[in-house]
Amino acid sequence: MTILQIASLLIVLAGIFGSINYLFLKLPSSIGILVVALFTSFVTLLADWVLDLRIADQIRTQILEIDFSDALLEGMLGLLLFAGALHVKLSDLRNVWPVVLLMATVGVVLSTAVVGVGFSWLTGAPLAVALVFGALISPTDPVAVLGVLREANLRKSLETQIAGESLFNDGVGYVVYLILVGLAFPAVSHGSAEAGGLAGALTLFLREAVGGAALGLALGWLVFRVMRRIDDYALEVLLTLGLAFGGYELAIALHVSAPIVAVCAGLLIGDVGSRYGMSEETRKYVEAFWVLVDEILNAVLFLMIGFEVFAVALELDFLVAATASILLALLGRLVAVAVPVLMLRPFRDIGPGVIPIMTWGGLKGGISVALALALPDNDWKPLILTATYVVVVFSIIVQGLTVARLAGKVGREPELM
Repeated sequence: MTILQIASLLIVLAGIFGSINYLFLKLPSSIGILVVALFTSFVTLLADWVLDLRIADQIRTQILEIDFSDALLEGMLGLLLFAGALHVKLSDLRNVWPVVLLMATVGVVLSTAVVGVGFSWLTGAPLAVALVFGALISPTDPVAVLGVLREANLRKSLETQIAGESLFNDGVGYVVYLILVGLAFPAVSHGSAEAGGLAGALTLFLREAVGGAALGLALGWLVFRVMRRIDDYALEVLLTLGLAFGGYELAIALHVSAPIVAVCAGLLIGDVGSRYGMSEETRKYVEAFWVLVDEILNAVLFLMIGFEVFAVALELDFLVAATASILLALLGRLVAVAVPVLMLRPFRDIGPGVIPIMTWGGLKGGISVALALALPDNDWKPLILTATYVVVVFSIIVQGLTVARLAGKVGREPELM
């Protein structure tokens, strides 16, 4: 199939499944599309097994042909992160930056260690390989998290904290993943071989993270200065689209963190650019355009996650280990949230609802699946992919559908932050 045929098929199916959800299931849009896609996939697998139709292998071939990892990491992710960051104001983020910074750095590292050690003990995987699983499953997915925030109706400060952390820990987690892949698979890793040692790992981290932030802010400022001299909403929308696409691809070419570039550029345009570089008409068009892009790509992404079950090894031993990995991922998330919060509690007034909401609301998503698929071929990859997929599906469906209820019980204190 050509790229156009694949894109057309995905958009058609996303529209059909979205309509089924809207008319019958009435779940949040992205979660509903995932549920319908999963149901369709399992019905197809069951029919293939019972009736011996021999179509599952053909579908699996087509699914693998799409290359979910490349489609997300080198295509959709830049647009999704830019769209998410566009709606987070720097003024709001400034009030919660210590918590966001600690959770996106110390939290990711702690979660990687907890999940990695637990996964090694659980499965017998070498510690270096298990830590790679910890790194890819630890970051929360901004696409899933931001979608749920719309339904949860949280206080503004807590919503900004969760959104900001999910945007930044994604970039940090990807850098940690690159470093650990370089250590675990030095003979076959690509783009991270220089991370073979503490000094190399630190250099890689600084280049990717700091370089990504600097590039994102520089490109965002450049586009902002151009937009100040223009009053044409169509052209200004085009400039933001060029910034999201071009900045992400330039980051990949310069070997800095493309997710961090997208986030920093989106934050600058969404706050400074929106206030000082756009007319009221342009602001409305830019916001409406990126909301629409976000919704469409969300639908396609969750549809693809539902169909990725065809790429997963559904063996009993793998599924048992994957189910236990759900508890590991939740434990790692609890540590990633609780330690930074407890570190800051003597200096900031933090309500008791923060830890449970941010732990249960730290959803995993397509990024984790994409990173698992991008792993070099090895004996442990099928198990890691299965565990990742099960954790992600549980996170999106179970946690995603219940976090609003949890927030209603513990997230309404007068001052959470």
